[in-house]
Amino acid sequence: MRLGARPLLNVAEARDRARSRLPRGLFEYIERGTEDEVGLGEAKRSLDSVTFNPRVLVDISNRNAATSIFGTHQPLPLVIAPTAVAGLIWYDGEVELAKAAAAAGIPFCVSTQSITSIEQIAEESKARLWFQLYVWRNRDRAVQLVKRAERAGAEALVLTVDTAVAPNREYNIRNGFGIPIKPSIRAGLDCVAHPRWFVNVFAKYLRNGGVPTYAHYPEEFRTALGRVAVADEISLAQDVNWEDVRTLRSAWKGQLILKGVLRADDAVRAAEMGVDGIVVSNHGARNLDSAASPATRLPDIVDRVGHRMTVLADGGVRRGSHVAKYIGMGAQGVLLGRSVLYGLAIGGAEGAGAVLDIFRRELLTTMGFLGAPSIPDIIGTVEPARG
Repeated sequence: MRLGARPLLNVAEARDRARSRLPRGLFEYIERGTEDEVGLGEAKRSLDSVTFNPRVLVDISNRNAATSIFGTHQPLPLVIAPTAVAGLIWYDGEVELAKAAAAAGIPFCVSTQSITSIEQIAEESKARLWFQLYVWRNRDRAVQLVKRAERAGAEALVLTVDTAVAPNREYNIRNGFGIPIKPSIRAGLDCVAHPRWFVNVFAKYLRNGGVPTYAHYPEEFRTALGRVAVADEISLAQDVNWEDVRTLRSAWKGQLILKGVLRADDAVRAAEMGVDGIVVSNHGARNLDSAASPATRLPDIVDRVGHRMTVLADGGVRRGSHVAKYIGMGAQGVLLGRSVLYGLAIGGAEGAGAVLDIFRRELLTTMGFLGAPSIPDIIGTVEPARG
């Protein structure tokens, strides 16, 4: 795919271009980890340590990467992960990501902290939508938000379970970018140094309604991203527990997914409570530094609950071969976060679509070398990570 003067060959190139286009604070917000960032290095090491045992003399002339997730057929085993304030990366960025997902035939997961409402995303993209939930202290308001997502047509509810407290991202303090955004001279100079982003994204929001807000917050508590909403009832709850899962299971009739599971015993309990799926994830190494890498925990979790529920995975995915590795270890699908945000930063829906196309091409190439003409055929060609 050609975006600009040169063709976009891989995710690493998309990352480099995104870095040049975005203010440093915003790029670091989506790119970096937490504390000493041990987890970022471990994510790469653990995926690199997964090896292939390819079959030979297999007819792979009609390779097909299609699969079914929760019984719904889709052309690729991918889902675009939820990301807070993706709309700051590109104007109407959440809509653009959803359009890219729709074009690829895969779901897009809308974040509670999206700056575009799920209703607008659904109307403008016609995409298959999932909805990611952060539980608020006022549980009634959280359930109201769930009902809102249901009315908008969301197929699945994704409860994030690995963010009990705010992560210690020290670089956000230095560069002035966080949620809420803290205006500073450094941040201002950062924006001035990236005029294309400022004119085409932030200034465009200012012209068309002002500083963005969290679109899923109740109207009476909605504030600009630069100010803290003072109401305790829409603060993220630190006491989320299994009873909340039970409540959501009763309130939500679609697929219920827990995102951020790393322990097999937690996965077993989720299955026993009627949860439909889990995402084996450490939040992209953005929360608890040195948390186990998903690649090291996935095989055990699949062994324990893979016959009872849908198991998805994310973390460290930069190549189609990484997708194959997660699939080969038993995941039924893979969530993409940072990689599609790079594409979004350089070309909106077209850029995100270009990254998805890279994954499609690389995955099909990997399948060819593995002697795996279909997604199920990848099973048995992968040696799991050791960690």
